[in-house]
Amino acid sequence: MNEKNNRILLLDSILLGVVGAFGAQVFMFFLNLVEHYSALLTAGTGAPGLPGIGGSLIQTVVHNRHFMVIAVIVFGGLISGILVYTFAPEAEGHGTDTAVRAFHRTGGLIRACVTPLKIIASALTIGTGGAAGREGPTALFSAGIGSMYATIKKSSNRERRLLVLVGMAAGLSAIFKSPIGTAIFAVEVLYGEMEFEASALVYTLLGSVVAYMVSGFFVGWQPLFTVSQNLLVTDPETIFYLLILGVVSGVVGIILPNVFYGIRDLFHSLPIAPHFKPAIGALGVGLIAIAFPQVLGGGYDWIQKAMDGQIVIWLLPAIIVAKMFAFSFTVSSGGSGGVFAPSLFLGAFLGSFLALLFHQSSAIFAMIGMAAVFGAAARVPIATVIMVTEMTGGYRLLAPAALTVLLAYLLQVSLVSMFNLKYKSLYEAQVPDRSFSPVHQIDELRNILSFYTPKLSLNPKRINRIDLLSLLESSIPIDIPNGKQIFFGSLKNDYPKFDDDSKCELFYMKYKDAEVMAMFRDGSWIYPQCGIDLQKGDELLLMGVPEVIDRIRIDFNSVSRTFSQLGLQQQKLDQS
Repeated sequence: MNEKNNRILLLDSILLGVVGAFGAQVFMFFLNLVEHYSALLTAGTGAPGLPGIGGSLIQTVVHNRHFMVIAVIVFGGLISGILVYTFAPEAEGHGTDTAVRAFHRTGGLIRACVTPLKIIASALTIGTGGAAGREGPTALFSAGIGSMYATIKKSSNRERRLLVLVGMAAGLSAIFKSPIGTAIFAVEVLYGEMEFEASALVYTLLGSVVAYMVSGFFVGWQPLFTVSQNLLVTDPETIFYLLILGVVSGVVGIILPNVFYGIRDLFHSLPIAPHFKPAIGALGVGLIAIAFPQVLGGGYDWIQKAMDGQIVIWLLPAIIVAKMFAFSFTVSSGGSGGVFAPSLFLGAFLGSFLALLFHQSSAIFAMIGMAAVFGAAARVPIATVIMVTEMTGGYRLLAPAALTVLLAYLLQVSLVSMFNLKYKSLYEAQVPDRSFSPVHQIDELRNILSFYTPKLSLNPKRINRIDLLSLLESSIPIDIPNGKQIFFGSLKNDYPKFDDDSKCELFYMKYKDAEVMAMFRDGSWIYPQCGIDLQKGDELLLMGVPEVIDRIRIDFNSVSRTFSQLGLQQQKLDQS
């Protein structure tokens, strides 16, 4: 990237920071509006709010208004579902995943209609009592603004992807008052195995800091939660109990994604139109709220109560289970809302429970529990430690928080791998690392093809990105000049080099009369050389005449085990 483009992107980041801050305020306006009228209909029953953003920690529960509470939540889910599935199905669920999938799979392209729909649908879902957070809506809204801005500017796919990340960081920073943590979150959430989109960090940091400063003029700069600034961990006993918190948080970090996506799969299997499924999920939330009204809304208020040690110990485990299911019913059914706040809720209540059990500080354990559960469940340990520290102002707890979160994260990763669980993270669109990201592999694929430009009789840069994506994900051949095709597939069986049909000509490896241009093994591209045996699972890039390609396709799996994950997710969304 040249210096001029770099300066332009820095200015773009500042602009998106300002827009992200205003966008967050627009969302909060609609959310507060829906909450106000919902409270009128339910005679005040609903979630309390944080004093720092104009709310009260006092919750009014009118027990003879249970029917109205359920009716309002179901109505919100119904209208939200109809809006989303009629106009923009990709706006369903917890929008951060949509932004992550757009980064990896569509070059950062997010349809323009998604942005306003996400704001309205999320305000209806959360404002009427849905157990979801503000993170998803603001992330997708701001990321969508970044995508639209890049499209208007006719930016390259690379620049659009970067601006999507900047927009995401800006929106989150404005909502959570965490400029540094959200900047790191935007580049860490893309991957599940401790890899970052490091080249974007300067821009996401600039955008998030600007958004934080601008939003401060509307809601102040004080941390989201109130804790004593004198909190400190100094004795070995407390550290020992924090390690226990880390272990338990790691286990919760395994359970949470599998409950969340298990309920999602259950809703997908229901033989009814997706437009009405969020209403069914909302009904489940309403029924849970009859016994546990604490599950309503995002739960920031109850997080503060847990940090203050105001909830009796015997109630905490029951509320944790109730919130996990209420949150899953809300978002997994197709309702619009984020997963961040509910995860913080679970972590805060878990930490408060262990603090009361071990006679420790509820504030310390609730704060660190928030970071540990979300950091493990979402596989974003570094960002989460900093975000929670900024949201509470508990900077003196940074070291013990980091220790606990890393323990929870490492345990979660190890156990998920050991038991080969289906759902590894709250963010399904995460890929393990850059080698599994289609967008990065498309760039790599163009570089490989450029080596063969004379043979292709075609400049690889002119091959359509969508065609390359279909080639990688679904083994759909690409026609090239000279009557040949490019094919990519995963070998079903081992294929020793010295098989009768395998030979080398002029240092080029052949596979049954098709030229092996490159092979993908163990996360990296390998240049095919004579003497390399082909193994089951190797993914080969082949060139040959259509007759040869048709003949050998039976030897390959048509869906790439490396690159098909996001494509299959998108197919399920399109079919739901």
